[in-house]
Amino acid sequence: METDAVPAIAGPAAELLAACRSTSTDPADRAAAATDRSGFVPASLPDGVVYAESVDDVVEAVRLAASHGVPLVPRGAGTGLAAASSAGAGEVVLDLSRMNRILDLDPVEQTAVVEPGVLNAELNAAAAGHGLFYAPDPASTAICSIGGNIATNAGGMRCAKYGVTRESVLGLRVVLADGRELRTGRRTIKGVTGYDLTALMIGSEGTLGVVVEATLRLRPAPITTATAAAFFPDVAAAAAAASAVIAARIQPSLLELVDGPTLEAIDLALGTDYRRRGGAFLLGQTDGFGARAEMDVLAGAVEPFATEVLRADDPVAAEALLTARREAIPSLEKLGRVSIGDIGVPRGRLAEAVTGLHEISERTGVRIFTIAHAADGNLHPMIVVRPDQSVTEGPAKTALGEMFHLAKRLGGTLTGEHGVGLLKRDWLRDELGDVSLDVQHAIRRALDPQGILNPGKAI
Repeated sequence: METDAVPAIAGPAAELLAACRSTSTDPADRAAAATDRSGFVPASLPDGVVYAESVDDVVEAVRLAASHGVPLVPRGAGTGLAAASSAGAGEVVLDLSRMNRILDLDPVEQTAVVEPGVLNAELNAAAAGHGLFYAPDPASTAICSIGGNIATNAGGMRCAKYGVTRESVLGLRVVLADGRELRTGRRTIKGVTGYDLTALMIGSEGTLGVVVEATLRLRPAPITTATAAAFFPDVAAAAAAASAVIAARIQPSLLELVDGPTLEAIDLALGTDYRRRGGAFLLGQTDGFGARAEMDVLAGAVEPFATEVLRADDPVAAEALLTARREAIPSLEKLGRVSIGDIGVPRGRLAEAVTGLHEISERTGVRIFTIAHAADGNLHPMIVVRPDQSVTEGPAKTALGEMFHLAKRLGGTLTGEHGVGLLKRDWLRDELGDVSLDVQHAIRRALDPQGILNPGKAI
């Protein structure tokens, strides 16, 4: 429900909401905007929601927030996994989902200019009509927004070859904490004028500014794609096979690992029989003019570890395999409350990481399901608890902490692509160190001296 009336909430937030064009203080709308898919449950609801439909709406909301000292939490599609868009009492959510237009798509320059609420899959559908595609493809591609992808520097399955969001963003239009508009980057493929403010904004989780427009790089659709799946006796063997693929000096467009318990959940949700075939699953894809030759190398690398290798001979079979991987998280969400981890390790230590996760599960008694972007060394260990249990306290938090310490011991990181949000701040200093964290705090204070943009998140 939307209202132009003065909301019942008192104080500065009420004044902000009363002055903005499209707002809501309805409890159902506030509850819907209070959190994301991380499993985090805020202790209270935000005071209200501002629905931005234009850059002017964003500028107005930010200026009012600055003048009234009201914390503002930017929000896209709400598919984040680190509680970076969660909001509570005293805060107002700035919902950008209605800014969902593709402003320009240039097939010659292979670029697109979009608003932040455009869904990842919508951009790809538009690009496909010109023989192009947008490379970053989170598993939630059908429902996640470009603005959210930029806020977290999202990755996905294709980062194995094409990189994460940062590698596909040429420039941004950002509303700063005082309401000024900043344009970063350029529309050319190359450009090194000044500091790289585009890269600084990407992954900043809405703490340095509100992205209202993005110039994105598109790529030619591959002329050929080859897909194969392999099954293994256990997840350690699958991880070893993934390392063998990297050692073979080819660059698959995706290389995805799924452990046995996750296969069981997928089978239960989709009616498939993957778990019966093995204790783990590795999905590989190659693309380009040499796709089939590269697939021969990939299959040869995994065969010594596998119990079965399947080639997808047609697009329908290939899409079925991709669907199984994309449905991993929704399948687990049917089993209980899910907290999705996001650690990264050197690719040669992937097998050690999955073994370590199994040991953490046994030691803590917490159920951990594992999938991974194996070509990047980026694992998603997922904690599943009963719906009435917390994923941010007790045994679940203990297991989460042990995951981060495991990644650090192996020379890795506490987040590869989901961001820090609220859920991972406890371990941030251990990874970054005092000097790096102090520098980042200084940057944040310089751009947002009042601390009104997404307070308490990221750093």
